[in-house]
Amino acid sequence: MMLEGLFGNITIEKILFYLNAYGEGYPLGMAKTFGVSVNRIQQQLKRLENNGIVVSRLTGNVRIYTFNPRYPFLKELRSLMTRAYEFLPETEKDRYYCMRRRPRRAGKPE
Repeated sequence: MMLEGLFGNITIEKILFYLNAYGEGYPLGMAKTFGVSVNRIQQQLKRLENNGIVVSRLTGNVRIYTFNPRYPFLKELRSLMTRAYEFLPETEKDRYYCMRRRPRRAGKPE
């Protein structure tokens, strides 16, 4: 990956690309997307939250993470992630960061 050296590890890079693409996410969903353990995702989300980069909220029994709107370098971070996204291989973009849409149900009028 391209920003691993800057962020310290590849999991944080993936999490930041994920949040930049989807706006929010929860650990199990990210873990399934990337094929890594939930524990690894949770550890890195905790690190990002402790440093003020992301915030979380509890929705039912699921913790949802988003970028911290009060993070002083949020605009620059999102700009960096957006620019770096342009250089990701298309296969990686399609695999991890394309918005998934549920197929239409059969028999439903359009």
